[in-house]
Amino acid sequence: MEWYLKVLKNYAVFSGRARRKEFWMFLLINFIIGLALAIIGSITGTGRALQDLYSLAILIPNLAVSVRRLHDIGRSGWWLLIGLIPLIGAIVLLVFWCTDSDADNDHGPNPKFVG
Repeated sequence: MEWYLKVLKNYAVFSGRARRKEFWMFLLINFIIGLALAIIGSITGTGRALQDLYSLAILIPNLAVSVRRLHDIGRSGWWLLIGLIPLIGAIVLLVFWCTDSDADNDHGPNPKFVG
């Protein structure tokens, strides 16, 4: 939960770097919350309304942590746009997001070794 809150504290910070752990823990907790909202929506009969509201609320932090993750491997945040290419774009982004941190780069020191 600490990683999720860390991303929310950096709500719209597109500079700096995000470790793999920070990125993937944020996505995991997002998935769990989305699943819980889907169950609540089906029980209460509200359908996808709760999920849609949550997705809208978390859109900016999700983009920000994705950009910071790309910065961590020495890539520009503009690489997110490759995701618009069907299938190939998603595969490229998945490989980037799974890649280990770069040494110190233009976006700051390696977050693995910074307190």
